[in-house]
Amino acid sequence: MRPATLLRSLAIRNLRGYAALDIELGSGPQLVWGPNAAGKTTLLEAIVLLALGRSHRTTADFELIRWGASFLRIEGVMGRGEGPAVSWSMAGAGGALTGADSRGTPPGTTLELTLQAGGRKKTQVNGVPRRPAALSEHLRTVLFAPEEMLLVVGPPTLRRAALDGLTAPHDPGYMANAATFGRALQQRNSLLRAIRDGEAGRDQLRLWDEPFLTAGSAIVAARLRLLEMLAEPLAAAHREIAPTDERLTVGYSSNASPLTGESPRNALTRRLHETSEKEAWNGTTLVGPHRDDLIFSLGDRDMATFSSRGQQRSAILALKLAELDLLSALDGRPPLLLLDDVFSELDPARRAHLVRRIAELPQALITATDPDDIDADLRRRARSWRVVVDGDNGARVVEHEA
Repeated sequence: MRPATLLRSLAIRNLRGYAALDIELGSGPQLVWGPNAAGKTTLLEAIVLLALGRSHRTTADFELIRWGASFLRIEGVMGRGEGPAVSWSMAGAGGALTGADSRGTPPGTTLELTLQAGGRKKTQVNGVPRRPAALSEHLRTVLFAPEEMLLVVGPPTLRRAALDGLTAPHDPGYMANAATFGRALQQRNSLLRAIRDGEAGRDQLRLWDEPFLTAGSAIVAARLRLLEMLAEPLAAAHREIAPTDERLTVGYSSNASPLTGESPRNALTRRLHETSEKEAWNGTTLVGPHRDDLIFSLGDRDMATFSSRGQQRSAILALKLAELDLLSALDGRPPLLLLDDVFSELDPARRAHLVRRIAELPQALITATDPDDIDADLRRRARSWRVVVDGDNGARVVEHEA
């Protein structure tokens, strides 16, 4: 087996509680522990920023910069490492460049994100400016955070964000379509408010209807393809975790669902026409992928209306394991798994499934308030890091000998 591509080092300057941090990461599980608010989640956030060019915790970039600093900078260097053997089943379960890995990321590839206090953000790969979407070509992550324990019964925005994260790696144009759709939606809503207030005519909407329909229907089509790909890995992972439960499925709920033989674009066009009067009255766009949702079901029953917390956690864990499978199968590069203090949310049986999957991965970062919350076998395998707060100097991370 060829060596896996790992995140070998991480350098942080002025990110939230970190003034300066330089850490060399190894293969296998990396256990990061310390008190609440010390900076464990921020460490994972830095990796998400390097992978996506944006935070999973806030949409306001200015919140990321350490108080009193004028910029933040995050740099990660990718490298090779043997790691444990990698296996998955679609049915279940700063160096110099020295030559490209057959799976797309040369050893020594440097990813960098900088953000100025004025709001200017720049992402680079090996010193060359690139769009944020290019970062995920080199560093893919699967994040499992406590707030995702609400994925089944929480607000639709949580599920849409999860769906976007699942879909984007499998559709090269997804993020561009999402950006185009977001701009068109914003302009449509501004015009609809003006129409409601008698300050604009409806004919002006045509200018933004075309990008809205083109990008919106492409987003829906990509989501539907992804859910089709996800169906079997999700069901198989769930059978492992909850073998006595009915089959787990995830369906797509839309207020612009296609009729028989109708394309997503034609369906969205029809629904825009049908809701045009109501839109003008309300001053907002009432149909489109920004209002769609996911429905988790066991058998024929919607989990949001009947499931226990244990069943919800089984479904969410199965979704994350299926995401690992899909990303691993995409190009043979298993993603970096980021687990943010979730072991305390899982019972022993679900923990055991997660530990087994962690052991199969080349690299994973796991945070916990108390290392004793982590499975004993995983603690023995893991490299242990302790996060401490050093007064005005901010947070720092030190290797901890068990």
